[in-house]
Amino acid sequence: MINGFKEFIMRGNVIELAVAVVIGAAFTGLVNAIVTGIFNPLIAAIFNADTLKNSLTVPLGDAELSFGLVLAALIQFLLVAAVVYFAFVMPLNTLKENQARRRQAGVPLDPKKNPVTDLDLLTEIRDLLAASTGAETVSSRTAAAPLADATAARPAENAKHTL
Repeated sequence: MINGFKEFIMRGNVIELAVAVVIGAAFTGLVNAIVTGIFNPLIAAIFNADTLKNSLTVPLGDAELSFGLVLAALIQFLLVAAVVYFAFVMPLNTLKENQARRRQAGVPLDPKKNPVTDLDLLTEIRDLLAASTGAETVSSRTAAAPLADATAARPAENAKHTL
């Protein structure tokens, strides 16, 4: 039971998730400061109110409907989504596309800037094994060829591996 817990904690995705939660909490504070300090006063000035939350209120009997409060939450959500997309998602997608384009073009990647991934190593091992046995690789077969053929191509017992 202890070993199972240790394996669970040592998984990379658990650590990544914990880091994401901590960074997300810090990032929320930054976005809240931007919305509260910059956007709320600008929008409140447009609606002639001291804050956006206090603007666009409609009296309803003893209560008030606060459309400004809803508008402030909507703006904050859109700002968070925009910052996450434009600051994180879009640059990472562009980086991945550039790396994929360089790999397809056969340009060697700088190992310091572009570390070798597990997928890269597994692909290289597969290609080396296929080359040593003369078998086709999975990616070079047509869609009509059965996958069972891949199990028929086994490396020789005395094959020397470079890894």
